[in-house]
Amino acid sequence: MSSFTATSLLAVLVGAAAGGGVFLLVAAIRGLPPKPAGRGPSRLERQMRDLAGLRGLAAVVAGALTLIATRWIVAAIGMALLVLAWRSIGGAAGERQAIARLEGLATWTESLRDTIAGAVGLEQAIPSSLRVAAPSIREPLARLVDRMHTRVPMPEALRRFAMDLNDPGADLIIAALIINARLRGPGLRELLGALSASVREELDMRRKVYAGRRATRRSVQIVVAISVGLALALALFDHSYVKPYGGFTGQMILAVVAALYGASFVWLRRLAKFEPPERLLDAAPVEIPSAVPETVAAWQGSAS
Repeated sequence: MSSFTATSLLAVLVGAAAGGGVFLLVAAIRGLPPKPAGRGPSRLERQMRDLAGLRGLAAVVAGALTLIATRWIVAAIGMALLVLAWRSIGGAAGERQAIARLEGLATWTESLRDTIAGAVGLEQAIPSSLRVAAPSIREPLARLVDRMHTRVPMPEALRRFAMDLNDPGADLIIAALIINARLRGPGLRELLGALSASVREELDMRRKVYAGRRATRRSVQIVVAISVGLALALALFDHSYVKPYGGFTGQMILAVVAALYGASFVWLRRLAKFEPPERLLDAAPVEIPSAVPETVAAWQGSAS
């Protein structure tokens, strides 16, 4: 087979549309597995939301244009995947989200500290802080407020809040709130101030690391854009030069090249991934380590 004809391309598109329709039909009949109570959207749900949004539409358009221009199925699939993964090359998207969540957490802690300073209890301060919460933590914080309104015990609601955030930096703050909700000791305002300062220091460190990696990520994106753009330009304006890729063997070779590109992206993202420390509060309903209440009690005693 020397090249893919228009009939072959139409058959592939019709088959893909039919397969997608069958998948959606089966999913609609069987339904999705229930989500554990108190948990935020899963990783699969976030990916499906991205696919159904502007990124998914841009990927479909880019893949279709590449298929029409080159008649290479592998190139069309690779272009669609590249558009989907462009923002996350090198792990920049995940690191930006982590920084935004950490900054929102620091701002929320400071807001909670200032609200408690007005002789307001923790039960009244947390719902009041929802109005000024950052978008990165507003959804899990709203679920926390809903649990408080439905008479969920404060320590349990806070533990579920930590599960929703899933951030080591939030665990120490929420652990202090859990201990205060159980013991009702003094000095919570000073403790929250010290914890927010610690979160700010970690935030500054993460921003410096992110800024140092930005030049490397930009270089990778430039190299990828030049390589893909050159291949598409040859396919459009000098098709005879890349004609061997139109056959079945050429498509297999192109698939290997695209797989190597994908593997290099995964490797780069793994190298740039920030390894967070071990979480203090995990999903298991276990007691807070005994060293934590002693430390918090000492801080509260010195503050009072």
